Amino acid sequence: MAVSADTLRLHIDYTAWASRRLVDAAAHLAPEERERDFGTADGSILNTLAHVFASERVWLARLQQSAPAEFVTDADRRFDVLEHEWPRLHQRWKDWASALTDESCQLPVTYTDLKGNQYTQPLWQPILHVVNHGTHHRGQVSGFLRSLGYTPPPTDLVFFYRLLSQNKSGSRVV
Repeated sequence: MAVSADTLRLHIDYTAWASRRLVDAAAHLAPEERERDFGTADGSILNTLAHVFASERVWLARLQQSAPAEFVTDADRRFDVLEHEWPRLHQRWKDWASALTDESCQLPVTYTDLKGNQYTQPLWQPILHVVNHGTHHRGQVSGFLRSLGYTPPPTDLVFFYRLLSQNKSGSRVV
């Protein structure tokens, strides 16, 4: 399967947009609401967002063939870190992706997971994994917000596509 560099860049933009929307929504919560344990693997809104942030940091390090990044740290579980550092990480993703070509997206990339296992895959696969992984956990956070009585912002991919279409046609931004 061929995936274009433009498609990957678009989906990196999408994951940055969707994550920003949930961080902005979580900014309106009291700290005890952000830290409420919902009994899931990551427990709370804060920890789930920190998990996504840290995983995106680890994956970018893998794809850049740089020193392995640390997974979730205590600092990652601070909301101000998510508000300020996650957009910077998304910009690093975008900067890195700007050099992608359709050909480079098909090339194999070898990386080591957190357990020390080595894998080789076409470059496009881990990138789409990062987007899909984020979507999964953003869905959890949206459910947590609903459980707290809030309406989460729309983060579905179709809303992002519509936003892009509206921006190109000069229509109102959602």
